[in-house]
Amino acid sequence: MRDVDLKLPFREAKPRNAGMTIVIDNGASIQSFKDVVNSFHMYIDMVKFGWGTSLVTDFLDNKIEFLKDNNIGFFFGGTLFEKFLSQDKIDQYYEYCRHYGCTHVEISNGTILLSNKDKARFITDFSRDFTVFSEVGNKDPRTAAAQSSAEWLACIHEDMEAGADKVITEARESGTSGLCGSDGEVRDDVLGGIETSRIPMEKLIFEAPTKKMQSLFINRIGPHVNLANIALSDVISLETLRLGLRSDTFFVMREQEER
Repeated sequence: MRDVDLKLPFREAKPRNAGMTIVIDNGASIQSFKDVVNSFHMYIDMVKFGWGTSLVTDFLDNKIEFLKDNNIGFFFGGTLFEKFLSQDKIDQYYEYCRHYGCTHVEISNGTILLSNKDKARFITDFSRDFTVFSEVGNKDPRTAAAQSSAEWLACIHEDMEAGADKVITEARESGTSGLCGSDGEVRDDVLGGIETSRIPMEKLIFEAPTKKMQSLFINRIGPHVNLANIALSDVISLETLRLGLRSDTFFVMREQEER
């Protein structure tokens, strides 16, 4: 960022534990992927290869090497973990992650029938060799809508106790499930429960694929909130939201000072 005399929110330098921007790669072409990473690597903390796209991406090795060259972490979507687990091939998933040099894995139960207690056992197992991001929330809108705020909090605590480094709140790449209703609105009962709990915000990652969601989390939690499922095209847009350089979060600095 250019040297100016504006008063803007403080942004921790990479590698950072808070204010992380996690971009989702839905299968972008190698050139567009490299263009974004090369241009905005200073604002990207990690890249998630969405759901099972890594299995059908021709240039996965090239993308991973490019991320490593730019000091950007990566991991595979939790749905891929669930796919391997559903076919009783979790050992193959473990080797798959090791083969590509993953330091992080995502453990979720948003699609298959897997209790949070059983998910927690996988978190403990994988945390022996990887940094684990667990995910809470269901991908089916009807199932997600039936999950109470208390259930969300219980699952988050259970995942952390099992060894998850951070917990991701489900919203999908569309922002229409998990923490959101099918109308795209964030469930205030769940978010409010999280805000008033004693869970450290830096231990949470909120999926926020839309500008509306990104603005809400920044205004409610602050510019240091960890956000995921950010489109490759939205990296700069999100950074300006964090810094209060867009109308949607224009007063975020003042609001932080008043807290």
